[in-house]
Amino acid sequence: MSGKDYIPKPSAVTSARNRLDKYDWETLAGEMNGYGCAVLPGILTQKECADLAALYPREDHFRSHIHMARHGFGKGEYRYYKYPLPDLIGGLRTALYPHLADIANGWNERLGGDQLYPKEHADFLRQCHEAGQVRPTPLLLQYVPGDFNCLHQDLYGDLAFPIQVAFLLSEPGRDFTGGEFVLTEQRPRMQSRAEVVAMRQGDAVAFAVHNRPVRGTKGDYRVTLRHGVSRVRSGMRHTVGIIFHDAR
Repeated sequence: MSGKDYIPKPSAVTSARNRLDKYDWETLAGEMNGYGCAVLPGILTQKECADLAALYPREDHFRSHIHMARHGFGKGEYRYYKYPLPDLIGGLRTALYPHLADIANGWNERLGGDQLYPKEHADFLRQCHEAGQVRPTPLLLQYVPGDFNCLHQDLYGDLAFPIQVAFLLSEPGRDFTGGEFVLTEQRPRMQSRAEVVAMRQGDAVAFAVHNRPVRGTKGDYRVTLRHGVSRVRSGMRHTVGIIFHDAR
């Protein structure tokens, strides 16, 4: 199935929307505006986390398998899902997008940009596909002791949605140690700022992919962000990443 043909199941989208209704999106938007990231606690159940992590060895769910060390990305591995996405992932991708598009459009307005992200994810994906970006980007990552993910940005073409979401499928302290999610912010003519995001199994973090506005004494200015994962010291760590643009 190509990206042009993929539509998530309506029942999966409805379920995800009901799940997201419990969050205070005004507060989350404030955290995104203030820090470039916001945690959605307990968005997945323990069973859902285990079920998603158990898919990792099953090649029939994925379109490619990446070993980070071969590309200088770090140490560890991940797999990109193929279409159709698992119902849980497809539903959350569609249901999360409108909340994040409101934030993204606010950022563009503050930075003087003229791009307006559509209200529905299907409309944004249509733009991606018209630009030749048709490969799905949600991914499942696996880390073992010594693995890490270098600071990076997930940009896969000319069209890139400025926010993405990562879901922690493993429990810190029980399944693994180390492996903290790290976000860095490079500010003009200033030293970089680091944010280490504390998460538990089932939590998700929404964060800026590339840049975001920050309020200064003379108005808004643009800061550049990168994200990564610190070295895993023991155990095994699984994460799902939902990226809202497709890839070339």
